Amino acid sequence: MKKYPNPKDQHSLPAAGTKEKKAAEPVSFFETVFKIARTIPRGRVTSYGAIADASGLKLTGRMVGWAMNAAGSAKPPVPAHRVVNSKGELSGRSHFATPTLMQELLEQEGIVVKEDKIENFKAVFWDPGQPLKKGSKKKG
Repeated sequence: MKKYPNPKDQHSLPAAGTKEKKAAEPVSFFETVFKIARTIPRGRVTSYGAIADASGLKLTGRMVGWAMNAAGSAKPPVPAHRVVNSKGELSGRSHFATPTLMQELLEQEGIVVKEDKIENFKAVFWDPGQPLKKGSKKKG
C-alpha cells in the first residue's frame, strides 16, 4: 500500500530553526483515516467527507469509505459504525457482519435511526476538523 506523509503529525517534522532534513515518516491514508475515526465521540457521528477534509491529505469521501470497509480488521478497533454519508444515511451498513449491525451499534449509543437514516443528524454530527467543546461527550 502506498504511504503518504501525514502533515498533521508534528512529531515527524524537524524543529523550527534546525537543519535536519530527515523525511517525514510515511503513513498510509488508511492509518490516517483510522486515527481520526477513533476520535469520534461515543453517541456522535461524522461523515466520510468530514474525515477526508480533516485528514490534511488529498482524500475524497469515497477513499475514506474504502478505509472504513477495511476497518473491521484494524487494531486497535475503529468505530466505523459512527461514519455515515453526508445526508446521515447508513450507506456503509452492507459492509458489517449483519445488515442491521451498524444501526444496532448506533442505537446502543443513543442515536436514533429510522429507515437507515440518522434522526437529528445535525445535532449528533461531529466535525473532526473542529475541537470538542467543553461539556461534549467524550470519545468511546
